[in-house]
Amino acid sequence: MTIRQLPPVVVNRIAAGEVIERPAAAVKELVENAIDAGAAHIDIVMRDGGQALLAVSDDGSGMSAAELSLAVERHCTSKLHEDDLLRIRHLGFRGEALPSIGAVSRLTITTRERGGEAVRLTVEAGRKGAAGPASLNPGTRVEVRDLFFATPARLKFLKSARAERDAALDAVTRLAMAYPAIAFTVTGDNGRELLRLDAVGSERSLGEARRERLAAVLGRDFAGNAMPVEAERHGVTLTGFAALPTFNRATARDQYLCVNGRPVRDKLLSGAVRGAYADFLARDRHAMVALFLDLPETELDVNVHPAKAEVRFRDAALVRGLIVGALRHAIGGAGHRASSETAEQALAAARPAPFFGHSSSYPSSRHSLAPGFAEIAVALYEPGLRPNPAPPPTQEEEQFPLGAACAQLHDTYVVAQTAEGIVIVDQHAAHERLVYERMKAALAATGIPRQMLLLPEIVELNEAVADRLAARAGELAELGLVLEKFGRGAVAVREVPALLGETDVKGLVRDLGDELAELGDTLALKEKLADVCGTMACHGSVRAGRRLSQAEMNALLRQMEATPHSGQCNHGRPTYVELRLTDIERLFGRR
Repeated sequence: MTIRQLPPVVVNRIAAGEVIERPAAAVKELVENAIDAGAAHIDIVMRDGGQALLAVSDDGSGMSAAELSLAVERHCTSKLHEDDLLRIRHLGFRGEALPSIGAVSRLTITTRERGGEAVRLTVEAGRKGAAGPASLNPGTRVEVRDLFFATPARLKFLKSARAERDAALDAVTRLAMAYPAIAFTVTGDNGRELLRLDAVGSERSLGEARRERLAAVLGRDFAGNAMPVEAERHGVTLTGFAALPTFNRATARDQYLCVNGRPVRDKLLSGAVRGAYADFLARDRHAMVALFLDLPETELDVNVHPAKAEVRFRDAALVRGLIVGALRHAIGGAGHRASSETAEQALAAARPAPFFGHSSSYPSSRHSLAPGFAEIAVALYEPGLRPNPAPPPTQEEEQFPLGAACAQLHDTYVVAQTAEGIVIVDQHAAHERLVYERMKAALAATGIPRQMLLLPEIVELNEAVADRLAARAGELAELGLVLEKFGRGAVAVREVPALLGETDVKGLVRDLGDELAELGDTLALKEKLADVCGTMACHGSVRAGRRLSQAEMNALLRQMEATPHSGQCNHGRPTYVELRLTDIERLFGRR
């Protein structure tokens, strides 16, 4: 076998596979070029998910004929001053995007610099044509047709046109968030407008402009449920917004992370976000955040991957600590506040159902209510199904944020009246969060107090599970649970955390055994405090089905108001839903 040098066209197509793996990558590169050119308006047109046509037009600085000819050659760029890879101030710098796109498509670039003449150049499957005169306003228009026609094998790996379109739209959205002063439009098949974002006026501060842009992209719901994030440490600045834990999503798609104006999908940053929300979200739920990290260029390496989607920090621990600390501070500042989305979902589920029959009889009017409110109405007013009653609240009691307890429904939900409406509390979820926060505070202070059992509780288990628990007995004792091996396949529990009160010891130990199997043996339990204490708190909280007195219900409400993060349980679910009187009146057609 003879070693030979590959032709330049083949080299370009190989390189294109690293940079341009799908239409969204081409859109990202072209829009970044437009931003680097100082554009104020960027227009994107896509046909067939970007495969048939991608066109990006801007009103930036444009290029001369000589510059245009160089721009489609590999490793030609105007953005790497003094060849210093440690001081990168532009989104692009590698000089690979245009030649990579041209190697796998039919590329046409028309450009005009201010005060100059317009010029056009074509590249087809890596073969460059001659530049010629054209007509264009100052700026640049790049048209990419038949993407990957020169590498048909790549077409087999593309998803549906709609999926590719959505991926490209997401790439534009992430850049638009970082640059609110630029206007963006995206047009799809049949001239359908997919995105229109007006430029935010320069009179606004960058923080205000980004908030307005985020509201335009993510919706007013995000803006209404987002907490501002702002922190600085050793020259590294973090700004942005983070959603309340109860305003979460099933995927991490709605996590927008920018470093020095560059949207990235970095494992360090996403891991820091997950760590900050670990106490508040289940493993299969993800926070919504839009974070902007700024630091000196010399503290950052963006030359890690051809697509520039990953970065490397000189002091990764500093960056991670800054993000985790800032997010936890923001979440703590929210107190017991829960997402407004929970109330909206409750209202959506309680829309009046179609009504048939005479309205004067109680059974007929009962069916005119949606199931949720019908159940509450029956529980409150139908003889024989009355809830745990409570005296009417006083005006002073109604002024509390969570109001005063009025009733308990199905021995599970506490209904409280506030000055502006009602609050419905899930007593188990709420108490679970309260117990968990007390366990954390006790562990950080003097250690979790323990309560000795009158008789040791013998728990029979799988032998491997029993061995696993016995091996961690010392660490479990620090968390308030004292146990020891009791023959083969069993443990004897002698003390439990006093905060748990009366609890199902056997169920707790079995759940902890399963938890330890997932955690493995490499991490200390304190490093997995959220998992272990969360399991204990779940067993030590007020269970659904337990009847509470009025004093107990009001005590629960007051503790929630005084406890940080009490708006959501340890799994990210809301602990209460607040319905304002105006919302309830709207359900009954009063507004």
